[in-house]
Amino acid sequence: MSDSPPEPSLDEAEAALFARGVLEFNTGYFFECHETLEDLWQGVRGPSRDFYQGLIQIAVALYHLGRGNLAGARSLFERGLKRLEKYPSRYGGIELATLRDEARVWWARIEQGLAGEPELDRLPKIRVARTEGGPGNT
Repeated sequence: MSDSPPEPSLDEAEAALFARGVLEFNTGYFFECHETLEDLWQGVRGPSRDFYQGLIQIAVALYHLGRGNLAGARSLFERGLKRLEKYPSRYGGIELATLRDEARVWWARIEQGLAGEPELDRLPKIRVARTEGGPGNT
């Protein structure tokens, strides 16, 4: 993808925040993940800003889903996915295509009235990409 935004460049403290946010996301602490990634996002400028905001929005969508706020979850899945669409399948050190696909499944389940009770092991996860160029490579 030649028009891809450049990879984010995080310093050590920012990389630690990102790692903490990923851990919180993957263990179902979506509100805490939102807070952690927002701390990171507030200092980010440039083309990766929407990437972090999209991740925050997906985390908040999952928070709403877990609390039964399907309208809020649907809206934030839509907004988060829209932000993340401009990034390649691997970006910021994560398997972004996989996260987008998993989030779309839940967005569709909400749209179809099939959301049910979300179980943590069935919810989207942020998976670390096995390539170079991830966050923290400054």
